[in-house]
Amino acid sequence: MSQHHTDPVEENIETHPVKLAVAIGGGAVVLVIAIVLLASFAVGTHEVGADSKATSPAETALRIAPVARLVVEEARAPASASAPAGGAALIKTANAAPPAGIAAATPAAAMADGKATYSQSCGVCHGTGVAGAPKFGDKAAWAPRIAQGSATLHDHALTGYLGKAGMMPAKGGNTALADADVKAAVDYMVSQAR
Repeated sequence: MSQHHTDPVEENIETHPVKLAVAIGGGAVVLVIAIVLLASFAVGTHEVGADSKATSPAETALRIAPVARLVVEEARAPASASAPAGGAALIKTANAAPPAGIAAATPAAAMADGKATYSQSCGVCHGTGVAGAPKFGDKAAWAPRIAQGSATLHDHALTGYLGKAGMMPAKGGNTALADADVKAAVDYMVSQAR
């Protein structure tokens, strides 16, 4: 003779539909509360760690700062009939020759270009010491590097370097930079660390 075994949970649900409705309603309420809490956390309305250093305006500005800028120089643009009203703009590109009629850069102008290149590309790492980069103006960190000579510093900046204290990607990771701009930036950083 076969006996039919009934499951107590199944039997309870069948005999008490009110318990089933309460269980489903309670589960729905818990699910809605969980979704509201997750949504609140996702949009940042929670107050956890509001006064931590990572959420300070200065730290936020540093994290979202651009790593490079495109500089358009109206002063160096040649005047031409096809130029738009308000003056044409010359965009510096890698290995581009200066337009006809523009004199070769003077040492002071090269220092200015080095400062601009530093500000646009190099300051990201050398401003904060990322990946072991010697910080801008840190005489102690730059002294052993300066002692190696300009040719070595230029070579490391152009081709990249992996040392004990860190690494330097070729052209600081901005391969669009002209070699002369990289050398000028190195010379500018060295001049500020002497």
